[in-house]
Amino acid sequence: MNIDLHSVAAHVLVTLARAQARGRAVRLDEIAESIEVRREDVREVVSQLHAEGHVDAYRMRVTMSGLAIAAALRGETLRAPRARRIARVAA
Repeated sequence: MNIDLHSVAAHVLVTLARAQARGRAVRLDEIAESIEVRREDVREVVSQLHAEGHVDAYRMRVTMSGLAIAAALRGETLRAPRARRIARVAA
């Protein structure tokens, strides 16, 4: 099953922004569990978002640009990070 890392990134930004607004820290494993992906996938995405300046990976907080992206995603339905398998029926 393929992972859509762009979708994971959207989930990570929204999750971190919500937690930050509540004054709560979030761990990688919590994010991974909530969106049903591997911790390593979340770590990879957080590292990329950190390199792009959207997340402070050391503090697990969004930056101003990350907050702006998360705000733009507010109210949107985020895609599932994993593609759903479609059962094939033999004819």
